[in-house]
Amino acid sequence: MIFHSPDLTEQELQVISRIDRVRDALRNQLPEERRWVGLLRRVMLARAIRGSNSIEGYNVTLDDAAAAVAGEPPLEAEKVSWRAVVGYRDAMTYVLQLADDTHFLYDENLIRSLHYMMLCYALDKSPGRWRPGSVFVVDEATHEIVYTGPDAIDVPDLMHELVEDLRAEDRVPPLVKAAMAHLNLVMIHPFRDGNGRMARCLQTLVLAREGIVASPFVSIEEYLGANTEAYYGVLAEVGQGSWQPKRDARPWIRFVLTAHYRQAQTMVRRAEEAERRWNLLTQEALKLQLPERSIPALFNASLRFRLRNADYREVAEVNDTIASRDLGRLVTAGMLAAKGERRGRFYVATPKLMALNESIRAERKPIEDPFETPLSETLGL
Repeated sequence: MIFHSPDLTEQELQVISRIDRVRDALRNQLPEERRWVGLLRRVMLARAIRGSNSIEGYNVTLDDAAAAVAGEPPLEAEKVSWRAVVGYRDAMTYVLQLADDTHFLYDENLIRSLHYMMLCYALDKSPGRWRPGSVFVVDEATHEIVYTGPDAIDVPDLMHELVEDLRAEDRVPPLVKAAMAHLNLVMIHPFRDGNGRMARCLQTLVLAREGIVASPFVSIEEYLGANTEAYYGVLAEVGQGSWQPKRDARPWIRFVLTAHYRQAQTMVRRAEEAERRWNLLTQEALKLQLPERSIPALFNASLRFRLRNADYREVAEVNDTIASRDLGRLVTAGMLAAKGERRGRFYVATPKLMALNESIRAERKPIEDPFETPLSETLGL
């Protein structure tokens, strides 16, 4: 037996409807023909990868997460953290490829393969293989065991049941189905290591298969990375220290729905800001007589990303000579500042460029908790 979703309350169903309406609005804000949409998608994938790995203690800068997405070398990440990020990038990239695969099928080997992609750099952790023995989650601060997974002998059957649940035709809303897949995998703890990352990746896969906007825009991994303590807290509340699949999963469902609502609202805001940013940069480039091809690079720099010559060549689609010349013009125009020498040189936004960016963010408002909003507001009355 695995965890199953509780019957949803009217309030929970209304929150799901509200999330769906926000996502519908987001879909209209992300027209594929707009150049900034592709740039924003890459940023969001980098944020998701960084967020999920930070929960496990593999911390990298957003610059390095973006470098991983682009297939570039890191600027400063430590070796182990970089390998973890690259492994997660590979798994997430495969998930995005599977989103519209007509031959797709959930099975245990898919989950094991994704796990291998994540941890292939650490063969001592048995990537892609069910754990051979007991597993315990230890609180690093107190060194106390806070969770004990089910017996290893039960793992294959429990994972088979999880897969069958994913295959089932039912009326469980996709957001809840994905959340339950996450909960069950992390509670079964089928692997020696990487269970949290695998559970979050599986949740994103379920969302991708359900066609809920574009995957990088719906993942809640960034939110979980920013709210790790609350994330661990709700898992502890539901798990109560050991494998108990009869326990009520409602606290987890409500936590995940809140995460989806807040992440969706954040994405709507970022999409609005991205379009305004692109338009302002286009006007500024025209005023300063800068090449139009430099706008994507300025867009990324205004988001506080460091820019290398190779980065510029990719987004501007030019060779090394033109890239060097363009970057020099951007420095002269006061939009970028050069740091470092020769091969270590990179460029950052100047106060002039950041002032433009801050003017866009000035109108931001707090995002409320959907479960604390009066029902009339939830219904849009």
